[in-house]
Amino acid sequence: MSETGTQPSRKLNILQVCDHLGWEGSRMHGVKRLFAWMIPRFDKERYDVSLVSLRKKDLSEETLESFGVDITYLHKSKFDPATLTSLLKVIDRKKIDVLHLHGYGATTFGRMAGAMRRLPTIVHEHANLTDTPWFQKMADAWLEPSTDIAIAVSKSTAEFLVRARQLPVDKVKTVYLGVPLEEFSRARSAAEVAAARRDLGIAPTEFAVGTVTRLHDSKGNSYLVDAAALVLAQRPSARFFMVGEGPLLGDLQAQAAALGLGDRFVFHGFAKDVAAVVSAFDVSVFPSLWEGTPLTVFEALAMGKVIVATDADGLLDVLTNDRDALIVPKRDPQALASAIVRTMDDDVLRARLSAEARNTSRQYDIALFVRKMERLYDLLHQVSRKTHRRGILDSDLAFLTSREPHGT
Repeated sequence: MSETGTQPSRKLNILQVCDHLGWEGSRMHGVKRLFAWMIPRFDKERYDVSLVSLRKKDLSEETLESFGVDITYLHKSKFDPATLTSLLKVIDRKKIDVLHLHGYGATTFGRMAGAMRRLPTIVHEHANLTDTPWFQKMADAWLEPSTDIAIAVSKSTAEFLVRARQLPVDKVKTVYLGVPLEEFSRARSAAEVAAARRDLGIAPTEFAVGTVTRLHDSKGNSYLVDAAALVLAQRPSARFFMVGEGPLLGDLQAQAAALGLGDRFVFHGFAKDVAAVVSAFDVSVFPSLWEGTPLTVFEALAMGKVIVATDADGLLDVLTNDRDALIVPKRDPQALASAIVRTMDDDVLRARLSAEARNTSRQYDIALFVRKMERLYDLLHQVSRKTHRRGILDSDLAFLTSREPHGT
């Protein structure tokens, strides 16, 4: 609904544009999961939402098409100037009203296309990469006037948009993502949890400490391996699970082997049913060095998991120390280990952290995020063209940054 309380007289055509859908042959990782959750939840009576990937067709086991997402693959390389022509053809064929852009290529070619077709454009930044190359800075400065508004997934990501991506402060809004609460917060029976633990090979007497992660530098997983050795020296009933894929797998396996962790540290690989895996953990750990806001932390909150996390940017946006998580300094295996041991030894603490995690999660339902985007699309369609993109900044955008809990 628009600021004036009116809805568009016809269905709006929204185009989500992304660079790519994860690594070659990747399965249901972050960006794909977000689109799979988000796009089907838009009101189909009011919005026709489709997706363009600038790269080649997704050949993985679980494609977005299988989730009912209308997706077009442009099959273009990273700096291919023909990307613009191909994108314009999609925009014209689908009679697009609003562009929602994710990724460097998407925000570059997408804003060029938006300027040529006089379409409202949203830049959506999902990570704080600290800095950008000189050529991206030049492109971002040139394209800033073609940007209606920018959305950041965390405070540090918002700062990155201003500092590195050349956007004025008044165009940047921090809007938190979320997960399908109905999927992750539902009560799981003791039998379901026992089955999930059996599938992972967790014995009834073992205390399962797990992380669902990408095996990349930013996730800080090497510090969790070091912490595991410290925990196991004190509490041999602990068992650690690292669930995910990535280029650091071999290095992390070698590190665990050198520390003699054996089968007390399990590298599980890809998990199709993340909720089932997380339900098997007694504690969910986030040893990150830097973050946007990972979808996995919203999943853990919704499931009422006991959380131990670092003070990485992005995590601190949504977690509060000693309320819904235990927060420790990043790059500190001893602090990480001490917090894990503390949760193992204190049943009352675990119960309190679990209850507060569920309470916090009510702010982060993907359906709430979708409703915010619907309202933003309506506003952009109403004011962008006739005010030369300035009208959106004169509108009341408090709804974007609100963290009103689900169900209130």
